[in-house]
Parts: sequence; structure tokens; C-alpha cells
Amino acid sequence: MSGSHDPDELLTIGEMSSRTGVAVSALRYYEELGLIASIRTSGNQRRYARHMLRRVSLISVAKRLGIPLADVQSAFTAVPLDRTPSHEDWQRASRRWKRQLEDRRHGIERLEHELTGCIGCGCLSMKACALLNPNDALATTGAGARRLDDIPEE
Repeated sequence: MSGSHDPDELLTIGEMSSRTGVAVSALRYYEELGLIASIRTSGNQRRYARHMLRRVSLISVAKRLGIPLADVQSAFTAVPLDRTPSHEDWQRASRRWKRQLEDRRHGIERLEHELTGCIGCGCLSMKACALLNPNDALATTGAGARRLDDIPEE
């Protein structure tokens, strides 16, 4: 972050943490990722311009929604660090995040439907059952839940 700032308008890392409710360690990490920026005093202490409050707030909203920081980074690439994110910046990011949340919600609904059906029948032995995996045959196809991603949408 460059430019001249009135020292009275700058926030210490502790003040930034207090104002945003974000841990000091998280602020340092966000800065390391390039999501926020600070200027340094002659004693190498961080000082944040007030417009960084908005950026940290947007990061916090994204985190609450389960949006990965890599996606926040991607959304912030078009937003220079020397200004407050605008309404348009927020709209662009929120449209993208909304699509991700909708995809996740659909996946959860499909999983819930499958689990309800499975629990309802109780057999766990149907050929179509997403939980059936005799002799751990699915281990050869990769790690993690393999069939749950393949549940057809209705």
C-alpha cells in the first residue's frame, strides 16, 4: 500500500483486530496472501488505512459462507489495495460466490436425499446404493467419497 496517509487515519494491527473481530494472526496471514496491505512505521509496525476495514469485512463474510480464501484472492485481483472495494466489486464477487453456494446447496440436497433413502430402506446392499463398497473396490479410483459426487440430480 503506497501513498501518503494521515497518521491519525491509520489503524494499528490491534485496532484493526478490535474493529473487525479478526485475530491479529489472521490479519497477518491475509496480508501475507495479499488480501490486505499495510504500511510500516520506522519501527516496522503495521499500520492499516481505514479502507482495509471493508476488505477485512468482505473476507469475513466470505469465510462465514465457506468461500475458500483462494476464491477471495481471485475476486480481489481486480480491486486495487489502495482503495475501498466498491459496490460493483462486491456485486461481482457476490455473484460468483452465490453460484458456488448454490452448487454446494444442490450437492447437500442430493446427499441428504440419498442418505434418507438409504436409511429408509436400511439394507445398504442395493447395487445403486452410494454407500456400498464391497472389498473397498473404490479405493482404486482415488481418495475420499467416490460415489456421492456421482449421485444423479433429479
